[in-house]
Amino acid sequence: MKKLLVSLLIITAGFKAFGQTPPTIAAKDAAKHLNEKVRICDKVYGGKYFSNSGLTLLDVGGNHPNEALTLVIKADDRKKFKTAPEEMFKGKAVCVIGTIIDYKGKPEIEITDAEQLKEAM
Repeated sequence: MKKLLVSLLIITAGFKAFGQTPPTIAAKDAAKHLNEKVRICDKVYGGKYFSNSGLTLLDVGGNHPNEALTLVIKADDRKKFKTAPEEMFKGKAVCVIGTIIDYKGKPEIEITDAEQLKEAM
């Protein structure tokens, strides 16, 4: 009985830790949180779709080239969105969850699933 109780406690703690929302930070602070999984809520100022590579870039927290954060959606992942992301989110407040990486001195998050990027409520 004791083993069962301990096992249930460990499993419950594991699910709780797995389901936790990462810390929320401001887009302007993204560069201070490289290699961290975070939640950022801010406005998408613009975006661009590159048909030759299938790459989509969304500018968060400012207009390009002064965006605070770039969201990158590769061709295979773009198919997971019902509408073109650069049109769907332009001018809207969004929340994104992901790991911030450095790309040529600028912070970015790669979106691999449409669930990572939602319009803010």
